[in-house]
Amino acid sequence: MALSADILRGYTDSIILKQLSHGDNYGYELGKQIALISQGGLEMKEATLYTAFRRLEAAGHIRSYWGDAQAGARRRYYAITPEGQERLQRDMANWQETKQMLSLLFEEEEK
Repeated sequence: MALSADILRGYTDSIILKQLSHGDNYGYELGKQIALISQGGLEMKEATLYTAFRRLEAAGHIRSYWGDAQAGARRRYYAITPEGQERLQRDMANWQETKQMLSLLFEEEEK
């Protein structure tokens, strides 16, 4: 089941930060990784990814650098910063609270 854009809109930055917390990556590969982990349920468009990269970099949550071009095309890599790690921890705590609240609301409706 593909997730709706409305559901994901508020979590795009958090999803990217979480994936970068595992190691530096470039946009195309990061998009493939997200699709793979979500079993095809989430496929981020390039425009969405690169808009988020610019927003996260401007906020100081990630940094970018050019990779080595010896293995083919030169790629721009992204890395999470210490500020990005802090943001990710806050986002993950907020997500846990949101999941708990939604569970309560949906369980209440079923009674």
